[in-house]
Amino acid sequence: MAVAQVTFMSRALKRKVTYHAVIPTGVRDPLAGQAAKGPFKTLYLLHGIFGNHTDWLHYTRIQQLAEHKGVAVIMPSGDNSFYLDQPDRGDLYGEFVGRELVEVTRDTFNLSDRREDTFIAGLSMGGYGAIRNGLHYHETFGWVAGLSSALITYEFNKPEGTRQLLPVADRYHEATFGELEQVAGSDKDPEALVRRILDKGAAMPNLYLCCGTEDFLLEHNRRFRDFLAAQGVDFRYEEGPGAHDWAFWDAYIEKVLDWLPL
Repeated sequence: MAVAQVTFMSRALKRKVTYHAVIPTGVRDPLAGQAAKGPFKTLYLLHGIFGNHTDWLHYTRIQQLAEHKGVAVIMPSGDNSFYLDQPDRGDLYGEFVGRELVEVTRDTFNLSDRREDTFIAGLSMGGYGAIRNGLHYHETFGWVAGLSSALITYEFNKPEGTRQLLPVADRYHEATFGELEQVAGSDKDPEALVRRILDKGAAMPNLYLCCGTEDFLLEHNRRFRDFLAAQGVDFRYEEGPGAHDWAFWDAYIEKVLDWLPL
């Protein structure tokens, strides 16, 4: 495997951005002499809030797991954006992750351009970002996985003062999502995006959700699980011992890779 750090000028974010890439190369199995061949199936892997493009490499076995599976992994930085477009600031993170990054990395590396070979996953904020953008750009991504996903949009319809939001600056959520009362039914609402795909009769991405039984986001993930089941959507959902931490995410990113068609 090769690990590359790549910087390019992003049109969606209007500045230079950096991502990490893990790319199969050379001999995949030295004992068998089996060489890695492309175009490679690709996982776009998103970090959580307060993180960056180095997190997955530093805190999990993703490089070793990707090498074993022969899959390319692209890890961008999403700042604290929830991977949503912020047009007033000129930061189009949804466009960046859902379209531009896919195009750029396919041009840079020997990656498959087939939907069924293109995957997106993430943890916490990145879990929401993977679900939102995997559904919004469902023609690009065939497989979507959310680990401990921060599906906090369920809090926005609650009366102000009763919402259980992230421990960040008071105006952070409004600055990120806009008017909170207007998120339901918008393209920032995962349930609304599922309904739109179903209404169009389009192909639904394969979905995987997981959350730790000691995670403060467990009820949000169960609620989305129950919604998917009620809609008749085919998906996989798993719970297991664990909190909102890297021990859980390291264990379950391996389960995600086992679930993907690799």
